[in-house]
Amino acid sequence: MATAVSGHRSRRLWWATVLALVLLTAGLVAVAVDWTNPRADLWRQVREGVEGYSAVRGLESGELIQASGEVWRRWRNGPLAWVGGVLLGGVMFALGLFHLLHGPQRLAKPRTGVRVSRWHLGERVLHWITAVLFLTLALTGLSLLYGRRLLIPLIGHESFAAYLAGAKFVHNLTGPLFVACLVVMGLTWFRDNLWRKIDWDWLKSFGGMFGGPHPHAGRMNAGEKAWFWLLMAMGTVVSVTGLILDLPLFGLEREQLQLSHLLHVAAALIVVAASLGHIYIGTLGTEGALEGMVTGSVDLSWARQHHDLWLAELAQKGKVAESEVREVKRPSHFFRPDDPSASA
Repeated sequence: MATAVSGHRSRRLWWATVLALVLLTAGLVAVAVDWTNPRADLWRQVREGVEGYSAVRGLESGELIQASGEVWRRWRNGPLAWVGGVLLGGVMFALGLFHLLHGPQRLAKPRTGVRVSRWHLGERVLHWITAVLFLTLALTGLSLLYGRRLLIPLIGHESFAAYLAGAKFVHNLTGPLFVACLVVMGLTWFRDNLWRKIDWDWLKSFGGMFGGPHPHAGRMNAGEKAWFWLLMAMGTVVSVTGLILDLPLFGLEREQLQLSHLLHVAAALIVVAASLGHIYIGTLGTEGALEGMVTGSVDLSWARQHHDLWLAELAQKGKVAESEVREVKRPSHFFRPDDPSASA
């Protein structure tokens, strides 16, 4: 009996030893072997931008997927598009409300029939070519940004795809032309848009748009100067980033291209929103303003009301009879445009 009990205990001890060895072996194998999913490990490395082997030579040749592209997409389709939409909608609403409540600025006195030359032919051609290019870039650019949300429900996927392909081609083609016109425009009107002390009075009264006496102004008033410098500043950002995106000549990586694109869109939205005010004031908002850029001349009553100091300068140069500017009273702090001390 004792022998049987002893044999039973021996077998139990033997099986316990075997089980312990099996568990120890399994533990050692688990430590030595990487049990991670090879596919999951691959995509973890892709997201982290771990470089691998590639037969392609060039920028980012060892990078399978650029993870920052998702960050760019979220910024472009999220905050940037949303804020831009609010900005454009807010400006249009404000202009519509202003026109409804105040209407356009009418001439305070009847037209005289006397025409005063304001823009020569070269200036008008430059303005309208730049304007057409600007509007083309604005419409195609907004289509690229908002087209999926706004146009697909209206015209369908196939028509939208065809339109967007054409819009992208036109946008990329007209961009460099706009850059060239912007440079010429800056050189042409730089002197006329230098800031002067008299311009602060114009700003304080909002150009007489809300009533009261119309402020004095030279050839360019403060509103036109503000638009000019905003166009030059934001237009430079749009132009530089646009050329980076349009011409693959700068050797930049995709992260730099993505940043350029975000800056391009942000600056473009700002200048498009500001252009709505410029277009409104130059057409519906001010009686007689558009005919100056169309025909090159304005009525004498318009010149007296909106740019009286410019009219006085023309009289000094003998281009307008002195009797025609008898109503102009120069403010004591007005300086001639050729006076370098005029800048604020």
